[in-house]
Amino acid sequence: MKNDITRPRFEFYGKGMPGVDLSELQGRLIVIEGPDGVGRSTQVAMLKPWLESNGHAVLDTGMTRSALAGKGIKQAKQGFTLAPVSLTLFYATDFADRLENQMIPALRAGFIVLTDRYIYSLIARAIVRGMDRDWIKSAYGLALKPDAVFYLRPNVTDLIPRVLAKPVGFDYWESGMDMHLGIDRFDSFVEYQTRMLAVFDSMVEEYGFDVIDASQQIDPIYRALQRRIGRLLRGA
Repeated sequence: MKNDITRPRFEFYGKGMPGVDLSELQGRLIVIEGPDGVGRSTQVAMLKPWLESNGHAVLDTGMTRSALAGKGIKQAKQGFTLAPVSLTLFYATDFADRLENQMIPALRAGFIVLTDRYIYSLIARAIVRGMDRDWIKSAYGLALKPDAVFYLRPNVTDLIPRVLAKPVGFDYWESGMDMHLGIDRFDSFVEYQTRMLAVFDSMVEEYGFDVIDASQQIDPIYRALQRRIGRLLRGA
């Protein structure tokens, strides 16, 4: 008799998280990726009510939002003293906690999990700070492969006015000031984000990023995301 067992739709990148039955995960995992200041949070805030208005239950999650590590990361970063390895392990802890206690339960319940960044930002930050590429990728082998990764791809010059419009301006960590890349935060931001974009670009083929031109205004980016997510949910 032919084996009629259905293969789970989800897979892990590596060994995965122990105790998770992938066949139980019925939802969708959709990732919005891109560098700091590109507008990921804005797009997620617009996509969530649109998806809900179309009858979908949605979990909106993002980095440094875990109950276990989120507060600790924010407090540690305020001291400007985190070494690259410590920062990397802090982010890995935050991700693992969110995956286990937020994302997987929501996927099991059939939710669309809409996440503002995923392991790709964490890997890129670590690589730019000199971490071994193979080591950092293996550290995130517990991650689920998403249904789609939408990479908002800007030019560095597109990011500058957006960051300047923020009340805090150029953030210490988003400018890579811990790496001493420039004489001030502006120069360091440009160099740091240039390096981040180079790493993101190197991931496009490997991880199957769906690239969206983020040099556009907010509305055209939103409409592009709506079209592509709509096709995904229809199975087109």
